Amino acid sequence: MKPELVMKTTRSAVLKLEGAGKYYAECKYELIVNGERAVETDRTVTTIRDLEPDTEYTVCASWRGERTKSVRFRTDREYVTLNVRKFGAYGDGVHDDTGAVQAAVTACPLQSRVLFPEGVYKVSCIFLKSDITLHLEKGAVISAFTERDRVPVLPGTIESSDGKEEYNIGSCGGNPADVFASVITGIGVRNVVITGEGTIDGCAGFDNWWKNPVEIDIAARPKLLFLSHCENVTLHGITVTNSPQWTVHPYRCRQVKCIDLTIINPKNSPNTDGFNPESCEDVLVLGTMISVGDDCIAVKSGKIEMALKSPMPAENLVIKNCCMRDGHGAVTLGSENAGGVFNVLVKDCEFYHTDRGLRIKTRRGRGEKSVIDGIVFDNIAMDGVMTPIVVNSFYFCDPDGRSPYVASKEKLPVDERTPFIKKMAFRNIRAVNCHVAAAYIYGLPERKIERLVLENVEISFAENARPGMAAMMVGCDETVKSGITAVNVEEVVLQNVTLHGVEGEERMLRNVDTVKEECGKDGTEEDSTDTQE
Repeated sequence: MKPELVMKTTRSAVLKLEGAGKYYAECKYELIVNGERAVETDRTVTTIRDLEPDTEYTVCASWRGERTKSVRFRTDREYVTLNVRKFGAYGDGVHDDTGAVQAAVTACPLQSRVLFPEGVYKVSCIFLKSDITLHLEKGAVISAFTERDRVPVLPGTIESSDGKEEYNIGSCGGNPADVFASVITGIGVRNVVITGEGTIDGCAGFDNWWKNPVEIDIAARPKLLFLSHCENVTLHGITVTNSPQWTVHPYRCRQVKCIDLTIINPKNSPNTDGFNPESCEDVLVLGTMISVGDDCIAVKSGKIEMALKSPMPAENLVIKNCCMRDGHGAVTLGSENAGGVFNVLVKDCEFYHTDRGLRIKTRRGRGEKSVIDGIVFDNIAMDGVMTPIVVNSFYFCDPDGRSPYVASKEKLPVDERTPFIKKMAFRNIRAVNCHVAAAYIYGLPERKIERLVLENVEISFAENARPGMAAMMVGCDETVKSGITAVNVEEVVLQNVTLHGVEGEERMLRNVDTVKEECGKDGTEEDSTDTQE
């Protein structure tokens, strides 16, 4: 065992102690920097701060009384620091600091940083530029104005001069849309780091952005941090809170990292998803804690309008050593996934008191490019989750969500509107104090889920479990302490699956072509076909 260097900046480094646990370590331990004890932590992913630029460091861990092997690294070079106070920012929580902060950002040269010292900086929105670091010191708060007349609008699409193409900037709910600019907005920027111990506060509440949330007033509600068509952006260490809508929304980006981040919104705040990478490639979420009023993480790739014009899947996403609390879904794929979702790994995570744990949602009308494949959930611990595993092909979102076309359980023709869920695996899952159902998997009858694997899964129910709907779909009634439901699946693999406290049948399989189960101590499999209920 030794610390693994995850990332470094000019003045900090992030290390992960592999094998120490999931989000929380099995016990507290210390990180020793250049021979001196520097940080005591109970987290598997930890930031070392207050380092010097362009300096070499050696770090080991003191784990259970013994020192591990060391890792060596050199911090990045830094040319200059631009303090926003020197550009006229007050940081008093009263004055409008937007102009001063934007001036510092615009003036910042390569290999340099914009520094926010302790204070409250009131802004409408800040636009990023490439090759820049924003550093929020401990006690620094970027605090948003909430008056609509202070915030510019990002147009959803702008027609090209020859009328043949469109320039897409804003997005809302999976389609191009006019949307208010975010507190931090990046459009087409590269090589950006936002780091520190400070906070970005959207200041949303039920007297402003959360009032009448479905109403479009001038434009759609802003995100807290919006990245459109960006590349190589790292968010590290900061806290983001009180978002008007989705909190962190990378849109059609590449190489996005969220490391040691904290995302917090009230439980009752509308549509305040934590982290929503939409049509993004190569995304890492590591050591991050999210507690919000909707899905904690929701991987998306747009609605069918975007998939027909300019399809771009979400692919190659890794979510590790994270903690999700109190959201609707801990990690969700969809439902706006018309461009497809490929190669997602969720591993070594902890979920507490979310409505659903691992959640996949789609529906007819997402389109033939809406393929979900290569999904692996591994080594997940849950406590107090209503339903740990949900795969829903009848998600009743949008104005037509309860229409006969979306809701019908009859076998309809396969056409250009029909989505497809292919291969997914849930391995090494342990969930305790659950309520509604162990797992609820429901594919389309005309295009069944291709392969579902449940391996080393142990689920138990709370003694005083509360009833609820396992999935948001027409025809899914309230249940309590229900077992595993799987409908419309080509192949189901059940290996070492244990349920405790189920009321009624443990397994309800219908229209499943093949079921493979571990049989006996020799580990051989028993096949059955055409399982009907």
